[in-house]
Amino acid sequence: MRNEDTATTTQILTTHSVGATVQVVIDTLFARIKAGNYPVDTRLPSERTLASELGVARNTVREALDVLESRDVIHRRPGSGSFVKFHSDPKPESPYSSLAKETSPLDLLVVRGILEPEMVRLAVINMNPRQIDELDQVLSRIETVRTDAAEFIEQEENLYRKIAEGTGNPLLASCYELSIEACRLSYRTALRRRHLTPQRIQEYQKRYNTLFNAIASRDVESAVEFIKLHLIEEQKLLLQET
Repeated sequence: MRNEDTATTTQILTTHSVGATVQVVIDTLFARIKAGNYPVDTRLPSERTLASELGVARNTVREALDVLESRDVIHRRPGSGSFVKFHSDPKPESPYSSLAKETSPLDLLVVRGILEPEMVRLAVINMNPRQIDELDQVLSRIETVRTDAAEFIEQEENLYRKIAEGTGNPLLASCYELSIEACRLSYRTALRRRHLTPQRIQEYQKRYNTLFNAIASRDVESAVEFIKLHLIEEQKLLLQET
């Protein structure tokens, strides 16, 4: 089954044959599968788990799974669960992948603790109006996310990427790109997917709105203080898992 066929089929379903809430679940699950969060032959979380995570009824999840099965995205095994059939296209490795794979969670937090406060400070000073507007657009996309942890993480990366670019220092932006790659390949992505409940996503949205307001108003002190407190929260999350 070709990816284009599946994507087209899913778009056609946006529609007529299912309700809006079911469509949201279909889109969310398909996006995760297409992104490789659930690789081929991986068993999806149970209906109960998905219903709790997405904040919908189990029969809504069941109907969405029925649609995905009918389109050969997943298949059911009686007594075992739902398994992915869709083959997502592998993403090419970035130039940073090899080093990022060797970076420990502690090393990552140490580097972020060095980079992010200075990165935010420089961004507050140097971002031009166009860059602030682009940052605002990323924040708007973040605020549209309700339950999709993978989408939230992707937009969060874009937010930090815009801040890094806004420093006006290409070398610093390149160094931070390596940090993003290390986050993606380390414990953090899987860890955050587990912890990014709809309520926590909402909390992060409010936090990033606060950060944006500090940057837009050129408030260096508030922006740097925000990022330091945010890093402390990341450290606590790591310690809870180790």
